[in-house]
Amino acid sequence: MKGGGGDKAGRGGRLLPQQQPLRLESQRFRLLSLVGGCFVFCLVFLLSSRPDATAFGTVSPRASLDGARRPAAVKTLRTSSSGFGGDFHVDILPQQQRQRLRQSVEQSAGDKTATEWVRDTVIVEERSDAEASEAAAEPEEAGRDGDGNAAAAASNPDDQPAPGAEEKEVRDDAVVITAAAAAATTTTAQPAAEITATAPDLPEGKARAAGGGQSKLQEQPARQRQEELHEPAQSGGGDHHQRQRPPLCDFSDFRSDICDMAGDIRLDANASAFVVVDPATGAGSGQWHRVRPYPRKGDETCMGRITEVTVRSTGDAPGAPRCTRSHAAPAVVFSIGGYTGNIFHDFSDVLVPLYNTAQRYRGDVQLVMANVASWWLVKYDKLLHELSRHAPLDLAKAGAAGEVHCFPRAVVSLRAHKELIIERERSADGLATPDFTRFVRRALSLPRDAPTRLGDGTGRKPRLLIISRHRTRLLLNLDAVVRAAEEVGFEAVVNESDVGNDIAQVGALINSCDALVGVHGAGLTNMMFLPPGATLVQIVPWGGLQWMARADYGDPAEAMGLRYIQYEVGVGESTLKDKFPSGHKIFTDPTSLHKKGFMFIRQTLMDGQDIAVDVGRFREVLLQVLNNLSQ
Repeated sequence: MKGGGGDKAGRGGRLLPQQQPLRLESQRFRLLSLVGGCFVFCLVFLLSSRPDATAFGTVSPRASLDGARRPAAVKTLRTSSSGFGGDFHVDILPQQQRQRLRQSVEQSAGDKTATEWVRDTVIVEERSDAEASEAAAEPEEAGRDGDGNAAAAASNPDDQPAPGAEEKEVRDDAVVITAAAAAATTTTAQPAAEITATAPDLPEGKARAAGGGQSKLQEQPARQRQEELHEPAQSGGGDHHQRQRPPLCDFSDFRSDICDMAGDIRLDANASAFVVVDPATGAGSGQWHRVRPYPRKGDETCMGRITEVTVRSTGDAPGAPRCTRSHAAPAVVFSIGGYTGNIFHDFSDVLVPLYNTAQRYRGDVQLVMANVASWWLVKYDKLLHELSRHAPLDLAKAGAAGEVHCFPRAVVSLRAHKELIIERERSADGLATPDFTRFVRRALSLPRDAPTRLGDGTGRKPRLLIISRHRTRLLLNLDAVVRAAEEVGFEAVVNESDVGNDIAQVGALINSCDALVGVHGAGLTNMMFLPPGATLVQIVPWGGLQWMARADYGDPAEAMGLRYIQYEVGVGESTLKDKFPSGHKIFTDPTSLHKKGFMFIRQTLMDGQDIAVDVGRFREVLLQVLNNLSQ
């Protein structure tokens, strides 16, 4: 019994040496089984509670980066409300998952848990320390680049990349993790990382909620993006590099679309097409645009009268049109169709933008014109000759002759700013409106660059020119206005502006005057012939037209260096009082009628009334003009 008991005690109290490894292995197995079971339970719980979540990828961030690196437009977020310890580089979600993500968010818009999940769903891509320090050094520059690229992309109707913008691509093989996994990854990943917006297709309000109110997004530094653009992908890198060639045309301007090209430029006049021959352009990767070279973008009535010009690029030099004539000078292409024939549009739509576009070439530029009217060329011959020493090229005539003209550079359409204004800060050459009026005086040999000053010892009366309209918006008491002007000390002159008038003769007459008076209309465009320091008086018809009068003539007058006075007509001075009852909305709230459209404004408020100014009230305006000349 003792022997059996001793044996039993030996087995229960102490293991034999050969039994100890088996016992340790059994304990490890049970521990691993317990841990594995907990992991499987947590994973099943996670997937069941978040059916749209994507399982953890098995590819490491570095392997994902090396295996499918592509240029990607990214933004940086230095801190995260999710509690990430470092920075991350986040790419855009794959398309299918992004759609599922949006649907899930919209279905649970009021669910805070869902919102937090959207915010914390990221795609991680590892960065080197050098790249991260470079990204941190240039956050402000990157933000500026990002805003510009977004604005250019938003205004690009042909889906062509705007200048300076990169093509955004999604990576279907990127590693998707949740916030918890991201936090775990930060313990092993390199400290340099960046994070981008988590749900790029969410509306602005939802994206703000998803991203957290305190998070500041910044664009990837410009230099780093350029390095990524020039680093081709492992598959198809050459084709992607070709797609990133600078765009030929800029569609971001609100007045006109501009194509600016340099190199081997061939104008196939018969097809109204400019072909840019570039050997680096691969098959199927050339650009193709259609442009109407007239700065009334968005006005379908006007632009329907403008010849459409095609701009395309090709790498097939033998297949491109063969030159019949080569030019050493660059070409500037524009239309004189549209609303030309009205002096306001002659200048605002063609001559002012043409000066802003072509002046940089100092006369060595070939003007290529569409929709040519011979009388227009005759009328403005001196201005055109001052801009270019070469005879204008009529696109239609060259096309009929089957000509192909070749240029080292071409600009299709004109750089237009505000009406009759060149804004120095927007001009590529730092030009401004006074530069244009100085150019006009030089081209037309107008001698005066300053008005008459009272008390200068010459005894000469200041000259006041009154523009007389003869169809609409008539100044019914013109004779009374002339007498009032003479009584206060002016030499009054009356002129009827007509489209057929020789521009040099009209310019000489107006340049001899010190003030110009007229009812709102195209005739006031003649103010640009006045000497700087002279005064423009615009009589604004009744009907809430002050904004239009200011934009069309008031702001341009001041930009030209003129003094400007705006005389706004009262109800008693307008013939509208004879056409509508006294309580009509046209008198009580005329601006509310503007919603009927420009045709109503034009027919009723502009062409539908004549004016008889209150002479006593207008006399005060004339005295103010005299006071301007005494300063």
